[in-house]
Amino acid sequence: MTSTLLAFLVRLATGVRLLHDLPEDGKRRVYFANHSSHLDFMVIWAALPALQRASTRPVAAAEYWEKGPLRKWLSSRVFKAVLIPRDLARMRHEDPLGKMLAALEEGSDLIVFPEGTRSDSGEVGPFKPGLHHLISKRPDLVLVPVFLENLSRILPKGELFPLPLMGQAVFGHPLAPPADGETKAVFLERARDAVLQLSRGHLTPLPDEGS
Repeated sequence: MTSTLLAFLVRLATGVRLLHDLPEDGKRRVYFANHSSHLDFMVIWAALPALQRASTRPVAAAEYWEKGPLRKWLSSRVFKAVLIPRDLARMRHEDPLGKMLAALEEGSDLIVFPEGTRSDSGEVGPFKPGLHHLISKRPDLVLVPVFLENLSRILPKGELFPLPLMGQAVFGHPLAPPADGETKAVFLERARDAVLQLSRGHLTPLPDEGS
C-alpha cells in the first residue's frame, strides 16, 4: 500500500508517464539513465507497471540515503535500495559490484545511473565502468536505456520539495550486449549514446535476435 501510494504521489508531483509498454519476459533488467536530481530513481520506479515496480531496486548513494530517519525508512522499506558508498574505504570493504550482483541473483531488477553523480549542467556526462562490469558478469541482463527530462527543474539541487512542473521518463529499446572485441570504452559510449538518442526523440534500434 505504501509503495503504491508513493508511486501515485510521484507521478502526480512530476506528471511523469510511461510512453510505451515494457513487456514482461522474465529476464533480469538494468534500467540505466541520465542523472540530474534525487528524484530520478523515484521517477523511473514510479513509471513502471506495478508488478515490475515491485521487483525493481534502485542503486543509490549511501551517504545521502542513510541520513535521517525518513530517508533511511524510504530507502530500506519502500525502495529496498542497493546503497553504494562513495567513500573509497567503504567501497573496498562493501564491494559495490558484489551488492548489485547479489540483488540480481535474488530476482531483482536494478535502476542505475552510469554517470555516477548528478549533472548540474543538464548534459549527459561520461559513463563510469560499472555498467560494463555488470554486463560482463551477467551477459544475460537486459539493459534498458532511459532518458529523464526536466527532473533537474522539478527538484533543483539544494531544494527539499519538488516544483509543479511536468517531467518525462522515456524508455528505449534494450541495448545490444557488447560485441566480440568491443572495448569497454566503446561499449560505454554506445550506452551513453542510447540515452542521448532518447533525448532527441529517437528510440535505440532493437538488437538482432541472433546477437
